[in-house]
Amino acid sequence: MSALLLAMLMQIGPDPHVYPQSPLPGITQQRKDAAPQVAPPPALPAPADPMVQCLARGRDDAEAGEAYAREWLARAKSPADRAAPDQCLGLILSDAGDFSGARAAFADAVAATPPAQAATAVPVMAMAGNAALAAGDAAGALAWFDRALAVRDYADVPARAAILVDRARAQVALGRNADAANTLADARKAAPDDASAFLLSATLARRGHDLATAQGFIETAARLDQHDPAIGLEAGVIAVLSGHEGAARKSWNSVVAIAPATAEADTARGYLAQLGPEPAAPLDPHGAAPTSGAPAPSAPAPATTARTP
Repeated sequence: MSALLLAMLMQIGPDPHVYPQSPLPGITQQRKDAAPQVAPPPALPAPADPMVQCLARGRDDAEAGEAYAREWLARAKSPADRAAPDQCLGLILSDAGDFSGARAAFADAVAATPPAQAATAVPVMAMAGNAALAAGDAAGALAWFDRALAVRDYADVPARAAILVDRARAQVALGRNADAANTLADARKAAPDDASAFLLSATLARRGHDLATAQGFIETAARLDQHDPAIGLEAGVIAVLSGHEGAARKSWNSVVAIAPATAEADTARGYLAQLGPEPAAPLDPHGAAPTSGAPAPSAPAPATTARTP
């Protein structure tokens, strides 16, 4: 088997209150014999949400956003008041690549959430898990995902399915592929329109050399999301391992066409380069000029492959 195919077999494809001063209320013009009446004050604009302000500052300037979050934390009057600024701090640190710092901030946000409101902390638990996974701590990430999934009164089914997918990623990172397959089956059942569950399922099946099952999963992923370059990239890997080089070229060319500035496109270009020039089509027996290979599709959809016999 070529070095390209061996590499592909090992590859895992992989969100202060400012209250304006109230103007003095106007006094309605009254007749001299009528008692003065005070008109209601004009409606005031809603106070700016501190989380919105915090994230906006962090988006424009990470250092300014972090300073805002820490100043917001310093003004907290109770432990529960720390949950929101800690969450904002975690998001800003995560965007800046400080995943260990982000995980600590998310953990503090969860700890500041009252037990009676545990369901509101589930997304933050998932954030902590993803930060741990990005920091290279798959075991710590799995503990966070398990903790989030254990909150039974969290009713957001698509969000729970997304946490299941993240849980499976942590299990794969720990080498627990059979557990990951079971977790992904739960995710697909909970959210059958979640393309990411089918993408990771395809990757896992391909790593287990079950290319027919991988092909079925990647076709479903491509049908659910026609714009994710990771799906087209994985479709090409499955195709070339199945012996369908033309389909692989089509998939990888589609990745380059729909998302040229992404890491997936860079990887697809590398795979195409390793395949070498596209072979010329055979001459038409009736004398027509040979046709070129399949061009990259104009529609932004990753190509899927023919099923493995």
